[in-house]
Amino acid sequence: MPWRETSILNERIKFVIAASKQTQSFSSLCAEYGISRQTGYRWLRRFKETGEFTELADRSHKPKSFPQKTPDEIEEQVVALRKKYGWGAKKLDVKLREIGIALSVSTINRILRREGLMRYRDAHQPALQRFEREHPNELWQMDFKGEYDIKEGTCYPLSILDDHSRFALGLYALSSMKGATTYKCIVSTMETYGVPDAILMDHGTPWWNVNSGGGITWLSIQLVKQGIKIYHSAFRHPQTQGKVEAFHHTLSRAFRHFGRPTTLGDSQCFFDSFVHTYNYERPHEGIGMELPDQRYKASEKKYIKDPPDWVYPDDLIVVPVNSQGSIYYNKKRAFVGQPLAFEKVALEQVGDTLLVLYQDTFVRQIDTRTGKSKPFIRPAKRDLYIR
Repeated sequence: MPWRETSILNERIKFVIAASKQTQSFSSLCAEYGISRQTGYRWLRRFKETGEFTELADRSHKPKSFPQKTPDEIEEQVVALRKKYGWGAKKLDVKLREIGIALSVSTINRILRREGLMRYRDAHQPALQRFEREHPNELWQMDFKGEYDIKEGTCYPLSILDDHSRFALGLYALSSMKGATTYKCIVSTMETYGVPDAILMDHGTPWWNVNSGGGITWLSIQLVKQGIKIYHSAFRHPQTQGKVEAFHHTLSRAFRHFGRPTTLGDSQCFFDSFVHTYNYERPHEGIGMELPDQRYKASEKKYIKDPPDWVYPDDLIVVPVNSQGSIYYNKKRAFVGQPLAFEKVALEQVGDTLLVLYQDTFVRQIDTRTGKSKPFIRPAKRDLYIR
């Protein structure tokens, strides 16, 4: 009978012993054990060459030479880059080619998998179609990433990203999401990279206030004073800010790879290093594996510390907003928004409706018959971030 799977080595030993005694013909012996003469001779030869019955055990089927195998030193380069950056095969391929190593993405994946460096989440579905602005600084995206605990309390990472180039303009480790603290970071970014045409944000703190009417906040007013258009994403629609969301996913992967910082200072050091790698070393799949730095150019519009007062058209009535966020018209009082306190707004009458204009944006409407004031700026029902 053929070698039984449960005692293959034992059967081979018995066969060799019987063959060595030569008490029967080799052909009949092979027939008795259910093997071919060629197989019988192979086992007998292996034993005679070494004198060891252990040599009758199964040997590895792994070939002794690998003419197509990636050289060990190149595999070591792949592993080293993976451990340094935590990137997937596509980005590692770009980095390897920079140092003269050309491997297919599938080969890099096989190396990572063999070394236990491949995670299931690294194999993701292709991204949905995205839209981007044609030039740098046409639109920045800004958002807070999910906070995390540190020794001092909580860290709130603030991210600012250029829509066109994916260039990370700023990543700040903040201890709160207060408007004044956040604005200092935005000012620092604008002092470095200039002023954008517009900024896209969600309906969260500190750039949206559900209680102010129209969502106006002190922070959004400061941005408007710099001539920046304010866009808000649709409610419960994070895809509107897809690029900054993707940036946050990349940051989360870096946390998993390197470990999350435990203090505010360490967080900022981590962020500074992460941003440098993201902008100047990490190929970005969303821009054809280019580096964000290759597509970004600073804005020519400079930040103005004390911007001049807005000049309204001569045919509009300009009135101040008091400390309570209200104005007076025709001896009547109407609320326009606390964040507008001490600012100047313009009034334009259209029939029985009085429109309140802050700079070039309508913020309230007032019914002159009833005195009822309503916000003019409404939360976006649909995605404001369009082609």
